[in-house]
Amino acid sequence: MKKRLCAILLAMAAAASLTACGGSGAAKGTSASEDAQVEDAAGADYELTDAAKNHASDGEEIIGISMPATNLERWNRDGEYLAKNFEEAGYTVNLKFADNTIDSQIEDVNELIDEGMDILVIATVNYTGLEDVLDRAESADIPIIAYDRIINSDAVGYYVSFDNYMVGALEGEYIRDTLDLDNAGGNTYNIEIVSGYSADKNADGYYHGAMDILQPYIDKGTLVVPSGQTGYAETETFQWKTEYANERMVNLLTNYYSDGTRLDAVLCANDSAAAGVAQAIEAAYKGDNIVLLTGQDGDEENLKNIMEDKQSMTVYKCLPHETEAMMDVTIAFMKGEEIGADLIEECGWDFDVVYADDRYSNGTDYMQSFLLTPLTITKENLEKELIDTGYYKYGDDGYPKAVSE
Repeated sequence: MKKRLCAILLAMAAAASLTACGGSGAAKGTSASEDAQVEDAAGADYELTDAAKNHASDGEEIIGISMPATNLERWNRDGEYLAKNFEEAGYTVNLKFADNTIDSQIEDVNELIDEGMDILVIATVNYTGLEDVLDRAESADIPIIAYDRIINSDAVGYYVSFDNYMVGALEGEYIRDTLDLDNAGGNTYNIEIVSGYSADKNADGYYHGAMDILQPYIDKGTLVVPSGQTGYAETETFQWKTEYANERMVNLLTNYYSDGTRLDAVLCANDSAAAGVAQAIEAAYKGDNIVLLTGQDGDEENLKNIMEDKQSMTVYKCLPHETEAMMDVTIAFMKGEEIGADLIEECGWDFDVVYADDRYSNGTDYMQSFLLTPLTITKENLEKELIDTGYYKYGDDGYPKAVSE
């Protein structure tokens, strides 16, 4: 992936002289204390590892990255992109993947603290549960930046992600416009809702973005939900897993559509869940119409499904862009620079980013947030937006494969 000039220049400067900020924005040193001991949130001292002690004196900057899981395609790609591009910018990277449980991520983050990271980049498993270990990181003068997902901790002051409310809105708008709900006349359309995982705070923003578009049509009867399941909790997909979405959709089709009732659309929170829904429709839906099915992430299986008319659209969140923004924010943060809306212009990003300091909370204060703009991908624009731009290429099977650089 091409590096932005801003990231390279900042990296060169950072290699010469580095100052970091705490999660709250206050200036703090990046290295461990001279006696290689720090005090945790409970007031107890702990000893750094030998590697961390050596790191404290050699001046080498190490970025610790904690990803939530390997069972979803996107996190493997996120972790690899971030690690590769930080390394190309001159940093050492310690990348860890949790097993999609908060306990395993706490263990990973504790290890990163003990190994003396200069900064932590975390995509959390659960927006709550990391409070104590991040207090420990803050006590060790290790700042934290939230990547992609909100973290409930006042040690986190910065957040780089896509506008998740907009992701939901784009899916809702696609259903509204494709079914032409504003000109439905007396026609009604049946829809079911498959939401995300409540432990991921982004799923809440997505749900409200989508439902703000669709709820008015449900209220006036243009959209009908035969199952009656519209609430966030009752439509949740545990851990975003394909198998749970598949099981729930099979149950919905069996209980509400086995008599030949037509299903027109499924609002589906992400591609892993959409894959399960597509499998259920293929196996258990008795209608002969193509069901509108939404998703997000641009997973390879789902892009194949779009090409085969098994999924209608996905909301693409350009990983190279998110990685680039994360790099520039992280490097500026490590230099102790004041970070705000001006960074967007200074870095010269060639993609749309909105700065906000009043939208996303860490549970105590609003975080300084850099929100990228997502893009609707359909069968009609897939080649132009994904293949021609070089983010994907056609594999030997003729279907899109993500490009790793």
